Amino acid sequence: MAQRADELRSTKGLKGAAKLAKELEACAEAIDQLDGIDGEVARAVHRIVSDEAPHLNPKTFYGFPAYAANGKVVIFVQPKSKFDTRYPTVNFDETANLDDGDMWATSFAVVNVTDAVQDRIRTLVRKAVR
Repeated sequence: MAQRADELRSTKGLKGAAKLAKELEACAEAIDQLDGIDGEVARAVHRIVSDEAPHLNPKTFYGFPAYAANGKVVIFVQPKSKFDTRYPTVNFDETANLDDGDMWATSFAVVNVTDAVQDRIRTLVRKAVR
């Protein structure tokens, strides 16, 4: 919670391009601080979002690299190091268009960044922002 409060304070009073630049800088710093599989996943997601959904704005969300539309987070990466878990996850918030019937996944564990994994993330990002 403290990280989220800091994120909000860091952009308080900023608007437009200045706010977007500050949020991009925070996202890049969050990614740069990640090692191992956490960094691999975050960098892959960043590349994929930049290619497939350049209209999403990079930012941080509770200290995690995230991407938002109209100020609302659509996608974020939760590093395994943050909670000492076995794997990082790629997560889609409720604004993502992943709806599929009565139940669908919004969080995906990643243990290795392979071409197939990147293709799957790319497909999910496309669907999330359609």
